[in-house]
Amino acid sequence: MEISILLAEQILAMFLTMAVGFGVVRAGLFKTEDSRIISNMVVYICNPCVVVHSFQIELTDDKIKGLMIAIGLSVVVHMVLIIGSEILSFIFHFNSIEKASIIYTNAGYLVIPLVGAVLGEEWVFYTTAFILVQTVLMWTHGVKLIGQEKELNIRKILCNPNVIAMIIGIALFALEIRLPTVVDSCVSGFGDMISPASMMVIGMVIGDVDLKWVFRQKRPYLICLLRLIVFPLIAVVAFAGLERSGIHTDAEYILMIVLIATSAPAAAMITQLAQIYGKDSRYASVINVMSVIFCIITMPVMVLSYEMLIAL
Repeated sequence: MEISILLAEQILAMFLTMAVGFGVVRAGLFKTEDSRIISNMVVYICNPCVVVHSFQIELTDDKIKGLMIAIGLSVVVHMVLIIGSEILSFIFHFNSIEKASIIYTNAGYLVIPLVGAVLGEEWVFYTTAFILVQTVLMWTHGVKLIGQEKELNIRKILCNPNVIAMIIGIALFALEIRLPTVVDSCVSGFGDMISPASMMVIGMVIGDVDLKWVFRQKRPYLICLLRLIVFPLIAVVAFAGLERSGIHTDAEYILMIVLIATSAPAAAMITQLAQIYGKDSRYASVINVMSVIFCIITMPVMVLSYEMLIAL
């Protein structure tokens, strides 16, 4: 119960930051296009710094085992989402934007700052598992789904700043190398900016969007239902059962971190890919905006449900 309340408070605080971004665009102080600069800073500086800093911990067998469990669960979650969206598509006839919005979450922007604020910085280490799996799938399956590209772009995967940061972080972790104090302070300082900066970006992106028009759209409600409630509830039940198996001493929180990532709103990257490949980026942004707003309620409810099940 306590963690779900902390999560709700942190999401609300992040929502207020998003409201600031929305307000400065509405007030004419910034333009929506200006968000690209902050977005680039988050993607290319803040997020990689958080990832590298998260690996500045003591190398132990428990940490390695926990990371492997988190990676394995993240793979399973994405496989369930991919297969589930394909099966449901026979009923609801999803287009590529809708499928991608069900499968891929805003884990990079939301999960790292949420986990750091709610559970503590030492737990951010495990968030890299979900982000790594999603990054690889986004630039393979996701690009093929949205852009109908047939060839696998290995270069884009390896050049992704988050993947590079993970490689550096894992190397430092495995070799038990600690960054000098001055460098570590700089890295952690940029990492501390990720929460307000990322939420400012989301707020600025929707700053010129007619929210009344957004909520008049009917089909995105179905996508949000699946993305924020149906599939996360499946994860809640599965993870609660897995937690009782004693797979790891920190299983409760490792599973909770993967659950938080699974319960996150639709990925903002889908809108960017839709723009690149000439798809309906406006529709993608509608789903993103709606899911971000709804997650203020749904994410804490998922964590609370998980806590209640494991307490039984």
